[in-house]
Amino acid sequence: MAIKSDKWIREMALKHGMIEPFIEGQVRYHHGQKVVSYGTSSYGYDVRCANEFKVFTNIHSTVVDPKGFDKNSFVDVVSDVCVIPPNSFALARTIEFFRIPRSVLTICLGKSTYARCGIIVNVTPLEPEWEGHVTLEFSNTTPLPAKIYANEGVAQMLFLESDEICETSYADREGKYQGQKGVTLPIA
Repeated sequence: MAIKSDKWIREMALKHGMIEPFIEGQVRYHHGQKVVSYGTSSYGYDVRCANEFKVFTNIHSTVVDPKGFDKNSFVDVVSDVCVIPPNSFALARTIEFFRIPRSVLTICLGKSTYARCGIIVNVTPLEPEWEGHVTLEFSNTTPLPAKIYANEGVAQMLFLESDEICETSYADREGKYQGQKGVTLPIA
């Protein structure tokens, strides 16, 4: 299994629609303003966060249960900036839509810019033949409010290609998050 390069990522995105919309290089400035970088890197792709957020609130004092998640535990926010309360978290989605090839496992990692501020992005796999917008979770581990910027880089995707095709892909087993659009809550 090998990590894939910028050349491979570019070819798969442009010729096979693996990432849409796709940015061929690294963007560090937008309209003259410095941004958290996004786009193709040497061995990965830095994704952007859309402006749709679900910010966790404990106003209803419910129990967090992945088998019976209470959607009232979130406040919906549409904004270019999301402020996450101290010791809380928010969900968002990538701007990019992914179509993962059958021989590839993709791993989502947080960007160091946010990690250095105490904001952790969940590490999650994108399985072979999964497709959709990636739902991201941002944990604010600090005792202070923390900002996440929409339309800027928030996480990096690493693409690992196997030397053999899997017997059963995510699409084959009809995974519950297949084709997700928007911010998707836990599905039991």
